[in-house]
Amino acid sequence: MRLGWARTLFARLMLIWLGGMVVVLAVSFALFVSERDRYAREVLLEGVVREVATAVDVLDHMPADERENWINAAGRRRMRYALAPPPPDATAATASAPLAAALRDALPGHRVEVLARNTQDDEHPHRMHAFVSLSLDDGTPLLIRMPGPMFGMRPPFPPGSFLTSLLALLVGVTLLTWFAVRIATRPITRLAAAADALGEDPNRAPLEINGPAEAAQAAHAFNRMQERILQHVSERTRILAAISHDLQTPITRLRLRAELIDDEALRAKFQSDLDAMQALAKEGLDYARSLDGAAPKQTIDLNALVAALRDDAQDMGWDVDIAGDGAPPCLGQLGGLRRALWNLIENGHKFGRRVRIVLQPRPDACEIAIADDGPGLPQEELEKVFEPFYRVESSRSRDTGGTGLGLAIARNLLRAQGGEVRLANRPEGGLEAVVTLPRAMAAGGQTTD
Repeated sequence: MRLGWARTLFARLMLIWLGGMVVVLAVSFALFVSERDRYAREVLLEGVVREVATAVDVLDHMPADERENWINAAGRRRMRYALAPPPPDATAATASAPLAAALRDALPGHRVEVLARNTQDDEHPHRMHAFVSLSLDDGTPLLIRMPGPMFGMRPPFPPGSFLTSLLALLVGVTLLTWFAVRIATRPITRLAAAADALGEDPNRAPLEINGPAEAAQAAHAFNRMQERILQHVSERTRILAAISHDLQTPITRLRLRAELIDDEALRAKFQSDLDAMQALAKEGLDYARSLDGAAPKQTIDLNALVAALRDDAQDMGWDVDIAGDGAPPCLGQLGGLRRALWNLIENGHKFGRRVRIVLQPRPDACEIAIADDGPGLPQEELEKVFEPFYRVESSRSRDTGGTGLGLAIARNLLRAQGGEVRLANRPEGGLEAVVTLPRAMAAGGQTTD
């Protein structure tokens, strides 16, 4: 239900609470009136039964010729007694069953019947009267005309009815509270989920703007923040790519001028530094490209991709092999995934020489473990090595430390396609990079097996 006039969260909560309080008060009042009427009926029933039992006891112990005089002298206000049989047109009064049961309990040994009769007069053309017909100990019939309210007396509530009503009221208040809290927290939960998803995929779809005015305003501000973040990331990527690209030209000029140096040792040093600079510029350009997650995704055969990477590594003389039960097709960007896995394999070869790739199927994802036999990493360094230009070694040597961009590029490329990578030290020694990727979806929205 859409409440166009209650646009704010405050108005909706106030509406729910006020409506709920009206319902609670109405139910409470109904319970109070019902309980009060029940108590009044019980008191009236008890008084009538006691009065009838007393009159019957007096008449039973009184001589038969004095009973009529006693009835006339008593002159009961609420009930009228007569030593007479019931009217011929009277029928059993099922509505006064509680009265009949109470009288039989109070007058054991007496035949007791509660009857009803419809009488007509000018003031009340259709008026029902209740009668109690019984026999005294000597068989004399006694007819007692009951007061009007006794005829319509309803049966008392069951013993647990009041507690059941209170329990129902408690359940109703609990549901109302849950509904109100749900309305208040749902926009916050949705915003928190969107913020968490934004950290993994800045290119995610904008948050839908709906709900109360406060929630819509927060969603609009969140979408504007996402746009600014994307603009900043895009601008940073363009600057980094431009710098990395433009550095190629002066490096090439310096390389040509270095050829004019007569001293071979000095020329070799110049060429080594220029190689390092060119490699750094190239990886800087690759890192900038890895931040772009706009490439289309496709279904990828991981087994074939990993086998091709192993063959390339073995052609270069690296010790790389594959184990495991194989992996199902995954969803990703082929070029980016190939580069990310190659960076991890290269990192394992550089520090561990022997690399083992294990493919393991999982119900909800594709998993690839790339393990090496190297020295591993300190626990506090396992996450820091994914930072750009961070290296564990203090040496800035290209041969040992690299540029510090390989793992950062790998993580960016994997996250751009909904994947993730983490590092862990193996118990038997060495480092293991565990890559998880989303599984490809088959027709009908089910993951492929």
